[in-house]
Amino acid sequence: MLKRKFLLLSAALLLIVLGWRTSYQTAVPPINPGQWKDELRAFTQQDRLIKPPAAPLLFYGSSSIRMWKTLAADFAGKPVLNRGFGGSRFPDAIYFFDTLVVRYQPRQVILYEGDNDIAAGATPAQVFESFQQFEKLMRQKLPNTELLFLSIKPSLARWKLDPEIREANTLIRKYIEAHPQQLRFVDVGSPMLGSDRKPRPELYVEDGLHMTHAGYKIWTRVLAPYLAK
Repeated sequence: MLKRKFLLLSAALLLIVLGWRTSYQTAVPPINPGQWKDELRAFTQQDRLIKPPAAPLLFYGSSSIRMWKTLAADFAGKPVLNRGFGGSRFPDAIYFFDTLVVRYQPRQVILYEGDNDIAAGATPAQVFESFQQFEKLMRQKLPNTELLFLSIKPSLARWKLDPEIREANTLIRKYIEAHPQQLRFVDVGSPMLGSDRKPRPELYVEDGLHMTHAGYKIWTRVLAPYLAK
């Protein structure tokens, strides 16, 4: 009798786990490397036309990085290199790690990911796990390179997801605080909130997600003290 109850309980737990996995896999679209072939080709062409700086400060991640058009001017005199690709999630950043990060042997990697993961259905715990996977790659392949993680920003378009965003940021921040060697957490989100603790509308373009120049000015001011001299 006890054995039968144990088997029934085990089966029930297995169904719960499988159900969770199925729901997550359904919510989050699969990785499709081909969707960025044009952007990857453009990066290759840029490298042919203008030699990338040696040991650059490499900005990597999703569209909030890709659309930072004033990056070189904002950090004048710094060897910055933008390798953001729009719509990317943590799994995509991990997939292209060798192609878009290791090949440049950066002095620092400034990473912005997690925003699209949560929007696609990933939980804060899953975003945190992805961050750990990325950080593990850094330690394996670029052990002397510092990783700066830019906190997942608040936005008008995804304000309903703010509790999940805050939780993911907290998990990553606490991990970094416990492992400070070669890791830094940069809070770019708090200065984007108004006195009502909601996103300031003037920092976002019409879609309510991507940033105006004013938004990037805040990021520049907050990030500048963390960049390598």
